[in-house]
Amino acid sequence: MPEQHPSPVAETPLDDQPPAKKSRAGRNLPAAIAVGVVLGAMAIGVLLFWPIGWLPVLTVFLPIATHEVICRLREAGYDLPAVPLLLGGLAMIWLTWPFGAAGLLGAYGATIVICMVWRLVGHGLNHQPVNYLRDISATVLVATWVPLFASFTALLIFQDNGGARVFTVIATVVFADIGGYVAGVLFGKHLMAPAISPKKSWEGLGGSLLFGTAAAVVSVTFFLDKPAWVGVPLGLMLVITGVLGDLVESQVKRDLGIKDMGTLLPGHGGIMDRIDAMLPSAVAGWVVLTLLA
Repeated sequence: MPEQHPSPVAETPLDDQPPAKKSRAGRNLPAAIAVGVVLGAMAIGVLLFWPIGWLPVLTVFLPIATHEVICRLREAGYDLPAVPLLLGGLAMIWLTWPFGAAGLLGAYGATIVICMVWRLVGHGLNHQPVNYLRDISATVLVATWVPLFASFTALLIFQDNGGARVFTVIATVVFADIGGYVAGVLFGKHLMAPAISPKKSWEGLGGSLLFGTAAAVVSVTFFLDKPAWVGVPLGLMLVITGVLGDLVESQVKRDLGIKDMGTLLPGHGGIMDRIDAMLPSAVAGWVVLTLLA
């Protein structure tokens, strides 16, 4: 996929010259930087000064990302139950507050059950559902991929020093993006997965591992007051899951024949295009920080 944002595995420049205002990686670099700075400043401000405010942030952005994916799938002929998916995603976020992981799991299970029934009878009891298995499979994917994965950052918020924990995960993924982008543009020659994302290089992966692991080590040392070695497995896990998250979205968009999930963020695409690497990394970050920190 020709993505519009840097990813944990950087993009190898194409042979064709891109438009004048775009970088060698094929995106509007000034717009992307400006959007990235604004989003980053907002996230840092919330996590440092009002950690519980992370839940309202998720409440705003996750439904948008979920709706982007639903719309793209509907354009391709899928019939997804949007209302229970969106409301269920909100329940996943907010039930972490009183009930923790049990609340998240319960909301997720309830969302899937309601979506199954909704799709079964949504067109009336006198109409046999068409492509039911296909649509429910896609529904489970969306519910898992977006609100469930992202809600693991809500679980982190309620741990000791939760704002710093979420910041550590985000900073690691962001620096992996930067390192992968720089290494891919400057040195990228060997394509990593050309059949899935033809502009990702092994050199970019090396840059992601270097920058991401370094960011994780610094973050756990100075923000979490944990041994530096904790940052090594954390960085490795976040980079690897970030890469996989980026490639998964690339393949989904390739299947759908689209360039971006949305157009809300100049230089990045949609919200989903910006957080694709963050989603599985949120799960990995919660696992590693819960077990080791």
